[in-house]
Amino acid sequence: MARLIDELKRDHVAIEDMLNRVKDTSITNKEAHRLLLAAQSTLLAHLRKEDAQLYPVLNKAAQADQALKRTVDFYAKDMDEISGNAVAFFKKYAADDAVIDIEFAKALGRLFATISRRLRSEENTLYAAYDKLQH
Repeated sequence: MARLIDELKRDHVAIEDMLNRVKDTSITNKEAHRLLLAAQSTLLAHLRKEDAQLYPVLNKAAQADQALKRTVDFYAKDMDEISGNAVAFFKKYAADDAVIDIEFAKALGRLFATISRRLRSEENTLYAAYDKLQH
């Protein structure tokens, strides 16, 4: 497996771990906010890494592979929507004075489910395609 894919998968584990810890009702609001900021920072760095290192390789290969092009295009469109939802969530809840209530819990649950689904899907599809190109 390519070093990049190992790094990206480690990012996935870290992001999910932080979001899982935010769901822990025994942590303080201050700790929840700290974890949200860390998750946001890790997610943004992860997306920059994919944009700089993963997608250029996939896009180049997709020029000669229509199936790969459809896959890459689908993931890019899907990520635009997920990113918008994540940015809105972090903007609303990562501030120190944001209310941690039932609406927060529901929004976090939706974000966590969406991101978890995306991470697994990326690993099984995009990362597998990248690994194949590297061999």
